[in-house]
Amino acid sequence: MTQTTEAAQVPEDSRSARPAPSPRVHRVHRAWFVAAVTFVTIIGAAAFRSLPGLLIDPLHQEFHWSRGTIGAAVSINLVFYGLTAPFAAALMDRFGIRRVVAVALTVIAVGSGLTVWMTAAWQLLLCWGLLVGLGSGSMALAFAATVTNRWFTERKGLVTGILTAASASGQLIFLPLLAWILTEQQDWRPAAVTVSLAALAVVPFVWLLLRDHPADVGQAPYGATEFVPKPEPVRGAARRALTVLFSAVRTGPFWLLAGSFAICGASTNGLVQTHFVPAAHDHGMPVTAAASLLAVIGVFDVVGTVASGWFTDRFEPRRLLAVYYALRGISLLFLPMLLAPSVHPPMVFFIVFYGLDWVATVPPTLALCREQYGEDSAIVFGWVLASHQVGAALVAFLGGAARDRFGSYDVVWYASGALCAAAALMVLVIRRRRPAVPARAAAVSPAPA
Repeated sequence: MTQTTEAAQVPEDSRSARPAPSPRVHRVHRAWFVAAVTFVTIIGAAAFRSLPGLLIDPLHQEFHWSRGTIGAAVSINLVFYGLTAPFAAALMDRFGIRRVVAVALTVIAVGSGLTVWMTAAWQLLLCWGLLVGLGSGSMALAFAATVTNRWFTERKGLVTGILTAASASGQLIFLPLLAWILTEQQDWRPAAVTVSLAALAVVPFVWLLLRDHPADVGQAPYGATEFVPKPEPVRGAARRALTVLFSAVRTGPFWLLAGSFAICGASTNGLVQTHFVPAAHDHGMPVTAAASLLAVIGVFDVVGTVASGWFTDRFEPRRLLAVYYALRGISLLFLPMLLAPSVHPPMVFFIVFYGLDWVATVPPTLALCREQYGEDSAIVFGWVLASHQVGAALVAFLGGAARDRFGSYDVVWYASGALCAAAALMVLVIRRRRPAVPARAAAVSPAPA
């Protein structure tokens, strides 16, 4: 009788106990939706990244500003883009990702929109350099690193590659459109307004769909076996960003990562993205054709960056970076011989090759930051990204100045190729970080009886 009663109670107990502890099952983890919103957000912010190279000649013709002056505005933008990134990562820890990103997109829209009324060079430096630099810096790769670190414990390299590719996708989407607007309207102002509207259009997606932490939706990070509670807001964002910097600069790997990534920025955003279109135009190539080639770089950059994320999950990041930088340097040495009035197969090969390598450096660089600096890796990567933008800013200015001085960009292509070879050597000498677990274990191990 007792056995019968217990047997009868077991199904009842199991039925009553089953629904309570079982979490809601999702076919697709929410982290992937957050990554998708982040991807779209970075695309919207990347619209501005397509514009500088297209506007150098129109601004020079309308206002008679030198290319060095216009390049200085690009340099200010790139510097603030880089210097804002580590503080933005700390602000996201304090106020949340959603608020910081929504404000940043609005600042980009305001800065780009105000340029249509400018009449003096200082207004270009303020709107195009300062405002858009601050806004786009808050949308930099430190944003992608923060999302990846919070929402994923597995597939971090792949997700980093996908989010990094979003910038190239924005270039792919907007560059041909902006070039067409410039050609059809014979005016740069509609292009600037298009960038402003693109940034504003993304704000509702961020506010409604982006979430700061997996705990906000009652889930563990993707790949985690345990629920991770949402940390308390970290106060003193600026102090924390500077504290992490002061700690990192005492280590050798930081300088090697920052130096190599500065060369990365110099050879991509500073040189090719800013000066390729005017350099090709110097050789008789139509602006729309040159802009389309940059868009093709964006196509293959998506492939190369996602593949680099996949490789980073499986191979040694130092060797990957060395290969990327070496191949990039070799390709730049050949570029002056490839520029011509029309697009020919060797130029297409260069564009495809350079596209695959464009920001393939980001996933292994971020992986090395995680290896060396752990929980502070997003902020450290923000400072490393700042060096990327400083390098880009220097070459954006020096490239324009060299064109004014020598009448050609050739010396800049050759110098950048040599710097890439130096970057390849720098990353190879970064030492592996020795795990601290054995030392702590030894410290707490009981003394022998």
